[in-house]
Amino acid sequence: MGELAADKHVKYIISVEKKKDSFESVVMEHLRLNGAYWGLTTLDILGKLDAVDEEDVISWILKCQDESGGFAGNIGHDPHVLYTLSAVQVLALFDKVDILDADKVSNYIVGLQNEDGSFSGDIWGEVDTRFSYIAICCLSILQRLDKINVDKAVEYIVSCKNLDGGFGCTPGGESHSGQIFCCVGALAIAGALHHVDKDLLGWWLCERQVKSGGLNGRPEKLPDVGIFSQPNLMMEHSCRSSSQ
Repeated sequence: MGELAADKHVKYIISVEKKKDSFESVVMEHLRLNGAYWGLTTLDILGKLDAVDEEDVISWILKCQDESGGFAGNIGHDPHVLYTLSAVQVLALFDKVDILDADKVSNYIVGLQNEDGSFSGDIWGEVDTRFSYIAICCLSILQRLDKINVDKAVEYIVSCKNLDGGFGCTPGGESHSGQIFCCVGALAIAGALHHVDKDLLGWWLCERQVKSGGLNGRPEKLPDVGIFSQPNLMMEHSCRSSSQ
């Protein structure tokens, strides 16, 4: 199989960050914080996080913070819970979460929880179980999970469970591997995995493997190597939101 060309991956990631005037960079400007998270996480996995200037990265991330406490995908853009998680996770990579005003950031997230326990992604109100996972994950990292109604959050996620054992984005929504990742992840953080039917869900997930060996996100779809990944979900949402 050969060895992983780690140095080439590092070179590519660094080159993408520097191409700020390219067409691709301009049209994806609103996703830049997510891109930073994906790139820096990759560098960290490769043991090459020192390939970037830590102070420059942190300084830029802090400039993406809105007065509300949430973070935007880039300087001057609107805050959203998914970019807020990316910001917190990047700071965690550098062991710098403590430079944040945790109460200010968590208050922004708390303000996005709805009466039924669900979470909106931003002030415009779109609800999705991905946002439940993102909010719970972020608050857990900040050690502020007790600031939301966790029982209500769990209750809402459970209401999105389907007869096939999977989970959808809202009650009655089609089961999808990505939503399942988020719902199971959120329930795990909340200490509520007992709500998952492990055998039923396990079979549903096993059936996502197609003849080629790949995995699809839902029945009758093509295989996708990123379908179970959190970053893929965030990209999907962000691209969809930017086109609305």
